[in-house]
Parts: sequence; structure tokens; C-alpha cells
Amino acid sequence: MMFSMTADQFDLVYNCLSFTFASMAASTVFFFLRLSSISERYKSALSITGLVTFIAAYHYLRIFNSWVDAYEFPAIGAGGHVQDPVLTGIPFNDAYRYMDWLLTVPLLLMEIVLVMPLSEADSTKKCWSLGVAAALMIMFGYPGELVIEGNLNTRWMYWGLGMVPFLYVVYELLIGLKAAIRSEKNPAVAAKINNACWFTVISWCTYPIVYIIPMFGVGGAKAVVGIQVGYCIADIISKCGVGILIYQITAAKSKAGEN
Repeated sequence: MMFSMTADQFDLVYNCLSFTFASMAASTVFFFLRLSSISERYKSALSITGLVTFIAAYHYLRIFNSWVDAYEFPAIGAGGHVQDPVLTGIPFNDAYRYMDWLLTVPLLLMEIVLVMPLSEADSTKKCWSLGVAAALMIMFGYPGELVIEGNLNTRWMYWGLGMVPFLYVVYELLIGLKAAIRSEKNPAVAAKINNACWFTVISWCTYPIVYIIPMFGVGGAKAVVGIQVGYCIADIISKCGVGILIYQITAAKSKAGEN
């Protein structure tokens, strides 16, 4: 659904999307430039980190362009006042965001697993289980995202379905993988891995909260603005922020010459 926006509302989303795209693009360049300094064993983890921000940068560019195409500003009048934008008739395609998450969210979990002291078999098992749970979470969430006004029972239903795999992922990050973190020989690295898990959980808790903004009586343009800004903030933390931690972990392990 498309809603009329004030100039301030349009600009807030515009600037948030632009800032998030720049953050993802800059992070991608940094991660790939540092790849040569990482030992072979941990290059896969940092490569995935770079792919996450690269994929996100591409989709944020598409989201940004779609947002710009959906509205246009009338010509400035004689008084020099900027008028509110009007709908162009071109729909804003927010599905780009879910296509991004379907690719990047499983990868986000994989990059964390790959820096843990796990056997190859255990790493593969955890990557598959967490990746499938993450994909299910995204697929359950998308249909409800389309309902912003009116009967929100559908949105609640899909929110509930998405919370099931979400809680499984949270359990694995905070409890299921604790033994692997404790087995890390370097206390400083173990602390960073633990921080990566916590940062991921904290940032991910933002998504279900943003998802239910319309359920608190916030509708129309305000709901759209809140959702877009909230998701931008959460994406920067979960992709760029956690990505920096993954880089620090792989760099520390490489410097220590761990095999």
C-alpha cells in the first residue's frame, strides 16, 4: 500500500536508505581489502562477511531507487516553499528487503559459526540448521509485512510463525553454541565471538519489534517511515557491526597463527 508523505517523512527515509547503502558499500570494500591479511582457514568467514554487505548494498540501492521513483516533488512555488511529495503511481517495492534477508540472514549466521572452534562436521551441521531456520523466519514474515492497515490479524499470525525459528536461532546463539565458545583457547577471541552472538541477537530483536509497529495504532505513512528507519538501523548493526567483529576475530586468529 502506498501513502502520501510529508516532505520531512520522505527525506527521513531517503537519508536513512542512503546512509545504509553507504555503510554497506564501505564495509564491503574494507572487508575484501583486508582479506589478504587473513590466514587461509578463516578467509571463508571474512569472505562471507563481505558478501553479506555486498548483497545488502545492492539491495539497498534498489530500495533507494524504488523509494525515489514512488514520489516526486512539485515545482517550488513563488514563495520558495518546498511542497510535500506526491505519489507518482509507481509502487514502492519493499520486497527487495526480504530478498536481501533471504540471502544475507543465513550467511550472517554462517560467518559466526565458521570462526568458532568446531569440527568441520559440526560446523556444517550448525550452518545448515541455522541457515534453514533463518530462511523460514524470512519466508514466514514477508506475507504479513504486506498488511499495514485494516485487519492486522494476518500480520500477527505471520509474526507468530516467524518467531518460532527466530527463537530457535536465539537459543543456538546464546546457549547452544556456548560450549564451542568456551573451548576457544584465546580468551580475548572467545569474548569477541560471544559479543558477535550477543550483537546479532540484540540487533535481531529490533526486527520483530519494528514488525509490530502497525499493531500499536501507528498506520499509514507513519508506519511506513517507522518500519523503514527501524530496519535500516537494525541492518547496519547486524551486518556492518557484527561484520567488524568477525574481521577482528579472524585477524586475531590469523595473527596468533592458529590452525
